[in-house]
Amino acid sequence: MLRKAGLHFDVIPSPAEELHDEAMPLDQLCEANARLKALAVACDHSDATVIGADTLVYIDQTPLGKPHSKEDAEATLERLSGRTHQVCTGVCIVRAGEVSSFHVITEVVFKTLSQDLIKDYMSKVNVMDKAGSYAVQEHGKMIIEEVRGDYDNVVGLPLGETLERLG
Repeated sequence: MLRKAGLHFDVIPSPAEELHDEAMPLDQLCEANARLKALAVACDHSDATVIGADTLVYIDQTPLGKPHSKEDAEATLERLSGRTHQVCTGVCIVRAGEVSSFHVITEVVFKTLSQDLIKDYMSKVNVMDKAGSYAVQEHGKMIIEEVRGDYDNVVGLPLGETLERLG
Protein backbone atom coordinates (compact mmCIF):
# COMPACT_ATOMS: atom_id res chain seq x y z
CA MET A 1 0.00 0.00 0.00
CA LEU A 2 2.76 2.45 0.90
CA ARG A 3 4.66 1.65 -2.29
CA LYS A 4 1.54 2.27 -4.39
CA ALA A 5 1.22 5.63 -2.60
CA GLY A 6 4.69 6.53 -3.87
CA LEU A 7 6.61 6.14 -0.63
CA HIS A 8 10.06 4.57 -0.49
CA PHE A 9 10.73 2.60 2.68
CA ASP A 10 12.40 -0.34 4.36
CA VAL A 11 10.51 -2.93 6.40
CA ILE A 12 12.24 -3.48 9.72
CA PRO A 13 10.61 -5.99 12.08
CA SER A 14 10.32 -4.52 15.54
CA PRO A 15 11.93 -6.35 18.45
CA ALA A 16 9.28 -4.93 20.81
CA GLU A 17 7.34 -7.33 22.99
CA GLU A 18 3.60 -6.72 22.42
CA LEU A 19 1.25 -6.08 25.32
CA HIS A 20 -1.61 -8.52 25.90
CA ASP A 21 -3.45 -6.65 28.63
CA GLU A 22 -7.08 -7.81 28.67
CA ALA A 23 -8.00 -4.94 31.00
CA MET A 24 -7.03 -2.32 28.39
CA PRO A 25 -9.64 -1.04 25.94
CA LEU A 26 -8.80 -2.56 22.54
CA ASP A 27 -8.23 0.77 20.78
CA GLN A 28 -5.72 1.79 23.48
CA LEU A 29 -4.05 -1.62 23.27
CA CYS A 30 -3.58 -1.26 19.48
CA GLU A 31 -2.10 2.22 19.88
CA ALA A 32 0.17 1.12 22.73
CA ASN A 33 1.52 -1.81 20.71
CA ALA A 34 2.04 0.37 17.62
CA ARG A 35 3.93 2.84 19.81
CA LEU A 36 6.12 0.11 21.33
CA LYS A 37 6.95 -1.23 17.87
CA ALA A 38 7.73 2.18 16.37
CA LEU A 39 9.85 3.40 19.29
CA ALA A 40 11.89 0.19 19.35
CA VAL A 41 12.80 0.64 15.66
CA ALA A 42 13.30 4.40 15.97
CA CYS A 43 15.99 3.85 18.62
CA ASP A 44 18.30 2.48 15.91
CA HIS A 45 17.02 4.74 13.10
CA SER A 46 16.72 8.19 14.64
CA ASP A 47 17.14 9.95 11.29
CA ALA A 48 14.19 8.09 9.71
CA THR A 49 10.45 8.47 9.85
CA VAL A 50 9.23 5.28 11.50
CA ILE A 51 5.69 3.93 11.22
CA GLY A 52 4.56 1.21 13.60
CA ALA A 53 1.14 -0.45 13.35
CA ASP A 54 -0.84 -3.04 15.25
CA THR A 55 -4.18 -4.49 14.12
CA LEU A 56 -6.77 -6.37 16.16
CA VAL A 57 -9.86 -8.13 14.88
CA TYR A 58 -12.52 -8.40 17.56
CA ILE A 59 -16.15 -9.25 18.19
CA ASP A 60 -18.11 -8.58 21.38
CA GLN A 61 -14.97 -6.80 22.70
CA THR A 62 -13.06 -10.10 22.44
CA PRO A 63 -9.91 -10.16 20.27
CA LEU A 64 -9.75 -12.84 17.59
CA GLY A 65 -6.16 -13.92 17.10
CA LYS A 66 -4.65 -16.23 14.57
CA PRO A 67 -6.18 -19.71 14.67
CA HIS A 68 -4.30 -22.55 16.34
CA SER A 69 -5.80 -25.22 14.08
CA LYS A 70 -8.09 -25.67 11.07
CA GLU A 71 -10.91 -26.47 13.49
CA ASP A 72 -10.21 -23.23 15.36
CA ALA A 73 -10.31 -21.29 12.05
CA GLU A 74 -13.65 -22.91 11.12
CA ALA A 75 -15.08 -22.07 14.55
CA THR A 76 -13.95 -18.44 14.21
CA LEU A 77 -15.55 -18.10 10.77
CA GLU A 78 -18.74 -19.68 12.16
CA ARG A 79 -18.68 -17.15 15.00
CA LEU A 80 -18.35 -14.26 12.53
CA SER A 81 -21.05 -15.65 10.23
CA GLY A 82 -23.96 -13.25 9.77
CA ARG A 83 -22.52 -10.78 12.29
CA THR A 84 -20.73 -7.46 12.44
CA HIS A 85 -17.30 -7.24 14.01
CA GLN A 86 -14.61 -4.59 14.32
CA VAL A 87 -11.06 -4.18 13.08
CA CYS A 88 -8.91 -1.67 14.94
CA THR A 89 -5.47 -0.56 13.79
CA GLY A 90 -3.26 1.57 15.98
CA VAL A 91 -0.59 3.56 14.17
CA CYS A 92 2.40 5.39 15.63
CA ILE A 93 4.62 7.76 13.67
CA VAL A 94 8.03 8.72 15.03
CA ARG A 95 9.75 11.55 13.17
CA ALA A 96 12.46 13.99 14.25
CA GLY A 97 11.96 13.06 17.90
CA GLU A 98 8.20 13.66 17.79
CA VAL A 99 5.82 10.80 18.48
CA SER A 100 2.17 10.77 17.43
CA SER A 101 -0.32 7.95 17.42
CA PHE A 102 -3.91 7.32 16.41
CA HIS A 103 -6.28 4.46 15.72
CA VAL A 104 -8.97 3.69 13.17
CA ILE A 105 -11.88 1.31 13.70
CA THR A 106 -13.72 -0.27 10.78
CA GLU A 107 -16.81 -2.48 10.96
CA VAL A 108 -16.99 -5.61 8.84
CA VAL A 109 -20.30 -7.35 8.18
CA PHE A 110 -20.06 -11.03 7.31
CA LYS A 111 -22.50 -12.92 5.13
CA THR A 112 -24.24 -15.91 6.67
CA LEU A 113 -21.75 -18.70 5.96
CA SER A 114 -22.61 -22.32 5.32
CA GLN A 115 -20.14 -25.07 6.22
CA ASP A 116 -19.52 -25.62 2.49
CA LEU A 117 -18.73 -21.93 1.97
CA ILE A 118 -16.36 -21.91 4.95
CA LYS A 119 -14.53 -24.96 3.60
CA ASP A 120 -14.41 -23.44 0.09
CA TYR A 121 -13.01 -20.17 1.47
CA MET A 122 -10.43 -22.02 3.55
CA SER A 123 -9.32 -23.99 0.49
CA LYS A 124 -8.52 -20.71 -1.29
CA VAL A 125 -6.94 -18.68 1.55
CA ASN A 126 -4.25 -19.57 4.07
CA VAL A 127 -6.31 -18.61 7.11
CA MET A 128 -3.76 -19.95 9.60
CA ASP A 129 -1.70 -16.75 9.58
CA LYS A 130 -4.68 -14.37 9.68
CA ALA A 131 -6.18 -12.74 12.76
CA GLY A 132 -9.89 -13.55 12.66
CA SER A 133 -9.16 -16.39 10.20
CA TYR A 134 -9.74 -14.26 7.10
CA ALA A 135 -8.22 -11.65 4.81
CA VAL A 136 -10.50 -9.06 3.22
CA GLN A 137 -8.12 -8.75 0.25
CA GLU A 138 -8.09 -12.50 -0.44
CA HIS A 139 -11.45 -13.71 -1.79
CA GLY A 140 -13.16 -11.46 0.76
CA LYS A 141 -16.23 -11.09 -1.44
CA MET A 142 -17.01 -14.74 -0.74
CA ILE A 143 -17.61 -14.10 2.95
CA ILE A 144 -17.98 -10.35 3.48
CA GLU A 145 -21.24 -8.52 2.90
CA GLU A 146 -20.03 -5.00 3.71
CA VAL A 147 -17.06 -3.00 4.99
CA ARG A 148 -18.20 0.09 6.90
CA GLY A 149 -15.30 2.49 6.96
CA ASP A 150 -11.70 2.27 5.83
CA TYR A 151 -11.10 -0.85 3.70
CA ASP A 152 -7.30 -0.41 3.94
CA ASN A 153 -7.62 -0.51 7.72
CA VAL A 154 -9.02 -4.04 7.45
CA VAL A 155 -6.04 -4.98 5.27
CA GLY A 156 -3.77 -3.73 8.06
CA LEU A 157 -3.00 0.00 7.67
CA PRO A 158 -5.41 2.95 7.43
CA LEU A 159 -3.50 4.40 4.48
CA GLY A 160 -5.45 7.64 3.98
CA GLU A 161 -5.16 8.71 7.61
CA THR A 162 -1.51 7.65 7.74
CA LEU A 163 -0.59 9.65 4.63
CA GLU A 164 -2.50 12.66 5.93
CA ARG A 165 -0.58 12.59 9.20
CA LEU A 166 2.73 12.16 7.38
CA GLY A 167 1.87 15.41 5.59
